[in-house]
Amino acid sequence: MTYVVTDNCIMCKYTDCVEVCPVDCFYEGENTLVIHPDECIDCGVCEPECPADAIRPDTEPAMETWVEFNRKYSELWPVITRKKDPLPTASEMDGQPDKLDKYFSEAPGAGD
Repeated sequence: MTYVVTDNCIMCKYTDCVEVCPVDCFYEGENTLVIHPDECIDCGVCEPECPADAIRPDTEPAMETWVEFNRKYSELWPVITRKKDPLPTASEMDGQPDKLDKYFSEAPGAGD
């Protein structure tokens, strides 16, 4: 089992989860985060830390797509291990529908 970041992180990019991760398996894109599914140890400490409720276990229905999404971008983006400020749009974008199609950027973030 692993945890994955889903589309509600897009345009929010809260990093509270990064700070508690014991294995540094979060990777930073321009406007979202992902978890490397092969590095995640399934400890679950990140899930309750996400203000946007964007982190889900892969055992939930329809998570296969998100596992592959997280795998793909974690291999392209830099690791992030420290908390940063969320995006300025975070509070207004939290919970918006169709964020993957409307706002997702493949560009990498700054990382650490």
